[in-house]
Order: sequence, then C-alpha cells, then structure tokens
Amino acid sequence: MSAVRPDRVILMSLGAPDATQSSISLEVAPKLYNLPSVRNASNGRPIAASEVLVSAEARTRDTGTLMPLRLIGATEALTNVMPELHLLAGRLFKSGLNELISSEACDRIFSGFTVGDTRIIGGTRWQIVGTFELGGSDPGCMAYADASAVMSAYRRDSYNQTVVMLTSPADYSRLAETLKAMPTLRIDARPEREVIREQYARLNGILDFAAYFVGTIMAIGATLGAANSMYAIIDSRRRDLATLRALGFESGPILFSTLTETTVLGIPGALIGAAAAVALFNNLAASPFGLTLRLAVTPALCLIGVAFAMVIGMIAGLLPGLRAARLPVSVALSRV
Repeated sequence: MSAVRPDRVILMSLGAPDATQSSISLEVAPKLYNLPSVRNASNGRPIAASEVLVSAEARTRDTGTLMPLRLIGATEALTNVMPELHLLAGRLFKSGLNELISSEACDRIFSGFTVGDTRIIGGTRWQIVGTFELGGSDPGCMAYADASAVMSAYRRDSYNQTVVMLTSPADYSRLAETLKAMPTLRIDARPEREVIREQYARLNGILDFAAYFVGTIMAIGATLGAANSMYAIIDSRRRDLATLRALGFESGPILFSTLTETTVLGIPGALIGAAAAVALFNNLAASPFGLTLRLAVTPALCLIGVAFAMVIGMIAGLLPGLRAARLPVSVALSRV
C-alpha cells in the first residue's frame, strides 16, 4: 500500500467484482480521459491510462517451477499516471512493439528478465528493455508493455481498467456522480486504496489464518508449560505459603502475588522474543505465489507481543495461584 495515492482512481465496468472481470471497450476508454476532475499534464493532455491485465507464467531461477507473473498492457500515459515508476536500467517500451519493462523482483525470481534478454511469454517473443521500481514498494514480479501489443498477443479487444489522476482527492465524489449521470458508459469509479485492499483480501485472509492458528497453538503450549512450572514452584513454597496463612494473610493476596509473579516473568521472555524477531525476520523478503512479501517487525507488533506474553503469564498462573490460595494451613505445615 506504500505506492497507493489518494488522488488516483480506478475505473472499471459497472458491476465487475475486480479488474480481471472488467471490460472497457476501445470506444469508451477515450471518453473517460476527458471526464470532469481528471487532471491534465503540462502538455494539456489528461493524466489517464487504460490497461489490459494478463496472467502469465515463468520458471523460477532456482527450481525451475512455473509461477505466475502479472503482465500489464498500458497506453502511452503510463509514466504520468504512475509517477512513482522509476526506471533502474534500460528504457521505456515503445508503442506497437513487443517490448516490456519488468520489476526488479522478476530478475530476482525468474531467469531471462535482465535488460536485453528476449523471452517467450504467452507464445509471443518479448524483449526486456527496462527494469523498474515502484516508489520503494515491492510489488513482486510484474511487467508493463504496450497495450496494443499485449492485446494483439493475447487476442483481446477491450481494456480491463482505466487509471486516472484527479485534480484533488476531494474530487472523487464529483467524478463518481458524473459517471452515475452517464449510464450509457456503464463505468464505476473506485479509489485505488479500496481496489488494492480487495485485490489482496484473500491472500490477507490466508496469512491471518496461518498467523493466528500457529500463534494460538504456540500460546497454548506456552501456557501449559508455564502452568506446569508454576505448580512445581508452588509445591516448593509450601512452607512460605503456610507461614503467610498462619500470619493471617487471606487467599486473595496470595492469589494476587502469584498472578503478579507469572505476569511479570512473561515480560523478559517477550522482550527476548521481540529482539530475536527483529534480528532474524525484520525486512526479510519471501516470495510465495510469485508475490514478494517483506516482513516488518514494528514497535507496535513488539508491544502486542509483550501484552500477549503478560496475558499468557496471567492465565498460566491462575490455576497454580488458586491452588496456593486454597491450601489449608494445617495441610501445608504437615507437608513441610
């Protein structure tokens, strides 16, 4: 989401759940460039580009496994509508030619994506003429080519989406109302942030399930381990507990002291775990499904980890604490 802009809007066909199922005809697309609120460049042309999205495959550099990559055919205004696109090497593709530019992740994951290489994608021979990045974000392996070349190679006769830059983010509502007043176009406008969030909703759901499932199993194991240790500690403190009860301490303070001890003992463990996570996993890149994910161990996540460790410590000390608080003085003294 680091490359998402509030003044960039995605136009799709009305009712399409996502861009892959959207269809914008070649006749309708130019009409969208001149809608109110669309920003104009210094040369007076609208900052808008139509795109056709294609799913392709390539073999990984290390194992030779086929993995997906995104091939996007775009019209000439690509660099205007995506100012965060910076070429690291080579040049931009030329209109009408089978040339493409690829993200740096392509060269890292797949073979044959170095500038100057020629490779076959979708049965068509493409020449790699440039390598780009998107404003410091890592979108995984994706490639841009001329829209007409992609449509010719994949026998497409329509675009999937049109990307426009607004004069101001506040103009989104005005653009949406304009499209509603033009029902013949059958076009819907969505903020870029909303489109990206929906695009990765399924992947986020898988990652969240895996994280919470594994985290829950580990938390249960940690709780049982801590509770077992506390039972042993309580058993070794029978004389101390008996003395406290004989001095007049009620069950409440004893239970509170046990819970406090287990909760405080969870903090050093959490801090050690957070330090290990930062050292081993922060900024670590992984590439499942052909998509590059960069792990980030933030201070907020570390605080959440410390809080959960304290909760685990409190839960682990509850049953041992109740046992210590309910232990009769006579029984405790008899076991000393």
